[in-house]
Amino acid sequence: MDPYYLLLTAVSLASIYGLLAIGISIIWSSLGMINLAQGFIFTVSGYGAWLVAQNVSTNGFVVVAAGVITGALAGGLTGVLAFIPLYDKPNFALRSLIATLAISLMGGQCLLWLFTTRVKALPKIFGIGSVHIGPATVSYDKIGAIVCSAVLLLLTLAWMKSSRRGLEIRAMMQNPEGAALVGVGLRSTAMVVMMVTGAMAGLAAVLLSQTYFISPFAGTTPLVKGMVVALAGGLGSVAGAVIAAVLIGFVEAFTAVQIGGQWVLITQFLLIIAILLVRPRGIAGMIEHTRE
Repeated sequence: MDPYYLLLTAVSLASIYGLLAIGISIIWSSLGMINLAQGFIFTVSGYGAWLVAQNVSTNGFVVVAAGVITGALAGGLTGVLAFIPLYDKPNFALRSLIATLAISLMGGQCLLWLFTTRVKALPKIFGIGSVHIGPATVSYDKIGAIVCSAVLLLLTLAWMKSSRRGLEIRAMMQNPEGAALVGVGLRSTAMVVMMVTGAMAGLAAVLLSQTYFISPFAGTTPLVKGMVVALAGGLGSVAGAVIAAVLIGFVEAFTAVQIGGQWVLITQFLLIIAILLVRPRGIAGMIEHTRE
């Protein structure tokens, strides 16, 4: 086992799953909603990137932009269908959970009807080849995944820290009721949250599709792993999601290399169970109680 290969594989996986987990955490902490449609957003973003690659251009920047834009639009649509009509209704958390699950299931069936079961492959947007970093050999797709994920995450965090809309999102993450009292528009801010997190899922779809194929239900496993990372890190904590993503990525890489890919989900769930037994709110959980 090459420890450098293991480390780089773990970091590349962590960067992709971290995008999904951070999106799930931001939605929960700001809107009080568990978004089970994130897997569908992931899948439809992959198809959006594939359609652009087939009909417009195979340029890497164009393909990535197509996936990100498709994810943002799908996230906005999810907000229109699952948040806007329900956020002021009783039992919003449960209602939105069911609504996003319905979007995911119906969306998957629509994609199955449109594209059939035949899998699709995206072009190698980072090229084919590898570079040597010390004693390790790293493929272009792993380097691209790490760099693109880090850039988008840093830009998102900088935007949330410096912009007025970002300040409103952070206010909703800390105290939704107080944010509403001081004039933060819940509907408009929620749509921005859904579109930003949808764009993150879109980028994750393009990056992961450099290794795996696109299919109508390709987002199911990434959704599960994103939820695992978000829960292990602590719902609402971006820092916790990053730490948990690194741990989950390392466990997946180590398990796949040493034991076999069929054991990956088992070891990941054993890890999250162990974390939650020690820290029930996750590694850096911010939410002290479930929203009423």
